[in-house]
Amino acid sequence: MIEASVAVAIAVATGVGAVINRHNQRLVDLDTRLDGIELRVAEKYVQRQELASALEKIEAHMVRIESKLDKLTFNG
Repeated sequence: MIEASVAVAIAVATGVGAVINRHNQRLVDLDTRLDGIELRVAEKYVQRQELASALEKIEAHMVRIESKLDKLTFNG
């Protein structure tokens, strides 16, 4: 009776260990994938100064367009 209980306990412990090992491996794989995503995002990240410069250029063009439209509507 004791031998059967020991065998069952060993089998259960082995099964639990296998499940925990598989779970930990999946977490490591997920962590690796997230690290890769973070790296890709960092590579394609736009610097704040570059964005501000581009927005200033767009705003300057919009002001010129508005000025031209104002001249057309008020002089026309």
